[in-house]
Amino acid sequence: MTTLVLCVDRANDIGRKTGLSTPVVGWEAVRSLVTDVGLADPEDSSVNCLLEALRVTRELRDDRESAEVAVISGSSESTVGADRAVAQQLDDLVERYDVESAVVVIDSAEDERLVPVVESRLRVDAVDRVVVRQAHDIESTYYLLKQFLADEELRSTVLVPVGVGLLLVPLLLVQFTPAVAMAGLAALLGAVFLYKGLAIDEVLSNAPEQARDALYSGQVSVVTYAVAAGLAIVGLFLGALSIRTLDVAGDEVLVPSLLFVYHSVPWLALAALTASAGRLLDELIGSESISTSYMNLPFGVIAIGLVVRGFAGFLLERQAELAHLVLLGRFELTPIQRLTMFIFAGIVISLVGVRISATVSDETLEEVVNGRNEG
Repeated sequence: MTTLVLCVDRANDIGRKTGLSTPVVGWEAVRSLVTDVGLADPEDSSVNCLLEALRVTRELRDDRESAEVAVISGSSESTVGADRAVAQQLDDLVERYDVESAVVVIDSAEDERLVPVVESRLRVDAVDRVVVRQAHDIESTYYLLKQFLADEELRSTVLVPVGVGLLLVPLLLVQFTPAVAMAGLAALLGAVFLYKGLAIDEVLSNAPEQARDALYSGQVSVVTYAVAAGLAIVGLFLGALSIRTLDVAGDEVLVPSLLFVYHSVPWLALAALTASAGRLLDELIGSESISTSYMNLPFGVIAIGLVVRGFAGFLLERQAELAHLVLLGRFELTPIQRLTMFIFAGIVISLVGVRISATVSDETLEEVVNGRNEG
């Protein structure tokens, strides 16, 4: 009975780099394959995996055992297709040779997932995992550092933030405690990693070109975005003024936060409404039709602003930080009535937006435009 020394390549790296099809069976064929793979990519770990398969085969033969070496690989782009290709090649080997057991040689965790496939057809006596030892001398370290420093993107992404952080550490330690200095350094590095991870640099680099295109194309949203930014600043400023003279305990944050929200939400909602109105006009001018989402947006902004302001006013009124709401100069509302009125108004406005969006469809707008052109 024969022991099959099986080198498994699930990703078909060997086949892609050499152009050969698997299975490759026999001592001479595999040894020639080592040369082909090594010449194609000397840094590929598959070379070491093939050499390990040859070494194990030689040891078994030296012990007077019948051993045969073979290489199988996946030949499909999909994972399932690659596993099925390996299973088919293994069935062919079992049928052609009188195989009793197998020694599986692998060099990665991905290849190890094929071990159950081999076990379903043969008795696996051993799994030989090839781990390539890296040189740790000064020359190899210098070579790796040289490669790292030659990559401009890695330098700007890693070395620049680390260097700035190291420069700031002594300055922070002079002015603050070590805890504050470490916290500031961690915050700086976190901000840099988020900046790169969220691709904010790409957004900022494309922003001038997008703004220039918007100005040249005459989009209404350019003006409305500027107005919306001003309204948002006004809202934040008024929210900050509302808590500036508030006399509360040092650790109290709930009431100031609610006051800030209550006074700033109307202006922030108005800013969002202005921006959405500009986007709506651009859509109408550009395509002579408006999608349902753009029609819903202004009504949704108003509804959310009313609901948020209603909840903030309810909580502030319960804390005696806000006077009762009086309607028509006579009807004083309780906190619950006030909250109910704002929620009801938000729901009604949202439903009105849905109804208008469903009524004013793209076809209706096109008919109106065509009617004007004919007139």
